[in-house]
Amino acid sequence: MSREEFADFYVGAKDRCLRAAIATGMDPGRAEEATAEAFARAWSRWPTVRLANSPAAWVVRTAINVDISWWRKRRRELTVPDTPEQLPRHDSDDDTDHDLLEAVRRLPPRQREVVALRYFLDLDAETTAHELGVARGTVSASLHHALKTLRLQLTNPEGMLS
Repeated sequence: MSREEFADFYVGAKDRCLRAAIATGMDPGRAEEATAEAFARAWSRWPTVRLANSPAAWVVRTAINVDISWWRKRRRELTVPDTPEQLPRHDSDDDTDHDLLEAVRRLPPRQREVVALRYFLDLDAETTAHELGVARGTVSASLHHALKTLRLQLTNPEGMLS
């Protein structure tokens, strides 16, 4: 197991993985925790993870699973929705990035996942399909519907879908 290889992977992928996790609908704070847990799991399984089509997609998928598990454990205690209405704004956020992330977060779960893997991690359709465990056609259809919705939301803010 090469520490340097994993360290290089982590440094190169951590920001993209975090943005992809947030784009799937996770609260930014939960996304940081889930992504950190996913990287820890990747390190413990690095000989296998490094051979995946996309180790970054493995991390994002694991982060999503960590977040789902976290919510399942707390579902009975909580009365708030799984996803906050809006991302918190930070002074350093670029308005375009913020608006895009908000629009992506309003997409249905499958569409969010496809957009996160295809555009935030820059995976091809075949790898995205493999990582999500769906047919390539499902990725294409989900992406088509997601982009149509995003275009509508980002070009016509008054007509945004809830």
